[in-house]
Amino acid sequence: MDLLKPYLVKYKRDIFITVLSVIVMSAAALYQPRLLQDVMKAITEDKMNQVNSIGVKLITVAALGLIAGVINSIFAAKVSQNIAADLREAQYRKIQTFSFADIEHFSVGNLVVRMTNDIQQVQTLVMSGLQALLRMPILFIGALIFAINTLPQLWWIIVIMVVTVVLITAFVFSKMGPLFGRIQSWIEKTNNLAKENLQGVRVVKSFNQEQNEKNRYNEASGELNKINIKIGYLFSVMSPLFMMVSQLAIAGSIWYVGTQVNEHPMWIASVSSFTNYLMQIMMAVIIGGMVMSFAARGMVSIKRIKEVIDAKPTMQYDAKAPEIELMGSVEFKDVSFHYPADEQDVLKHVSFKANAGEMIGIVGATGSGKTTLAQLIARLFDPTAGTVEIGGHDLKHVNEKSLRQTVSYVLQRATLFSGKISDNLRQGKLDANTKDMRHAANIAQAAEFVERYEDTYEHVVEERSANFSGGQKQRLSIARGVIANPKVLILDDSTSALDANSEKLVKEALERDLQHTTTFIIAEKISSVINADRILVLDEGKLVGEGSHAELLETSPVYREIYGTQKAQEVNS
Repeated sequence: MDLLKPYLVKYKRDIFITVLSVIVMSAAALYQPRLLQDVMKAITEDKMNQVNSIGVKLITVAALGLIAGVINSIFAAKVSQNIAADLREAQYRKIQTFSFADIEHFSVGNLVVRMTNDIQQVQTLVMSGLQALLRMPILFIGALIFAINTLPQLWWIIVIMVVTVVLITAFVFSKMGPLFGRIQSWIEKTNNLAKENLQGVRVVKSFNQEQNEKNRYNEASGELNKINIKIGYLFSVMSPLFMMVSQLAIAGSIWYVGTQVNEHPMWIASVSSFTNYLMQIMMAVIIGGMVMSFAARGMVSIKRIKEVIDAKPTMQYDAKAPEIELMGSVEFKDVSFHYPADEQDVLKHVSFKANAGEMIGIVGATGSGKTTLAQLIARLFDPTAGTVEIGGHDLKHVNEKSLRQTVSYVLQRATLFSGKISDNLRQGKLDANTKDMRHAANIAQAAEFVERYEDTYEHVVEERSANFSGGQKQRLSIARGVIANPKVLILDDSTSALDANSEKLVKEALERDLQHTTTFIIAEKISSVINADRILVLDEGKLVGEGSHAELLETSPVYREIYGTQKAQEVNS
């Protein structure tokens, strides 16, 4: 519950009103049976004037309880909604500080469930706590005192009823508690399966895998359903047992009073109030049981949310590092790297230096470490050994804002966010105007299709950018990458969906308009980097060649083999 303390303090005024309204509502509920008892006494004594005055009191108390209940519901909902919104925002802000390794540790589906379903469970817990949990002890203690005061001779019925109900509740929730943790796990699995299936729907349909995917989802959904049914069974057993115990207690009370009515005729007026208090005691225990179920699930969710908020990012920036303007030189000094889940190095003792303004090509076979090297330049990961420097500064001691203003990274898989083209381009430069957008779009060869739209840069980008082709998405991604004129630009095979002519025009525009930008071009095709100032050749994580195209043809067997293979393929095609 430490997680909720700051938020409970933040909304202490609203919580105070909620608590006050609960007290009033509970007091009204406890006072009504006593007034009913007075009405019964007045009727048996034929005092109709008292019946009328007590009736007015009864209506007033009931109205007061109703108003207090409405106020309680309003403010409890307000507090729970606000706390849920604050927790959701806190989680989202924390996730933004995570490195790639942290995201992979939790998984995307896991984080989505923690920000949605788990937050919903906490919201339900807070809501029920401010309504039911506060009401329960007041009702229980108050009804117990009033019941004993009304018919003290029946104290033993109260004790038997309470002990029986507590034992039933303890047994049921001992079985139910572990099931709530499993529910969250299976919700994650079904969420991940649905997400993967919807994102890969073209693959599923093209390989005729609909039935297999249905089976996978049905299996996970079936497990979730089984757990929910088990919980439902436990609830279905608990409620009738509670009602049976309460009805037996009432029946026992009436029977006992009936046996004593000749000696104590005034007990007839009291038995109605006593049974009302018995029901209130029972309702308090039932409410407590319900709150315990919400609490059991809510505490699991609080723990899961706390894991995210308390997680220390594996990669942190130096808080004391000043914001400085970095130059465009990039240097790797004996850099090795392996991913957190692996022990084998993806990069092994890589060393090179790229001077400011150079165009550097990076080639190698699939899995040779090209993209990993690029990610280290953008500090999406930190090297396992060695140092990466930009402008002569070790990236581990560089201010985050300084780095992000210096390095721009364009991925092979172009990702555009729903909204407008201008919104996506402004992710590269927040204050970009139409002139900046047009300049960047011209470099990326995107202007030719963007400016055909009537609304040009205000054109809508649909969800998952479904209204653009692969080549158009890549060109818009390149435009977003170059719009801020970065000192270092990384193109990670980001022209793979472009035709040869468009790719050539993009490269020429980069050379012409970004002369002072250090550009890294990662490519599968040597033709994409053949005119680079220098080319780095990677093989199994090692830098095995460095130089111009002509130099590498003479000095690097690996480069020569790649070039020969691609040239032969071009001839055959």
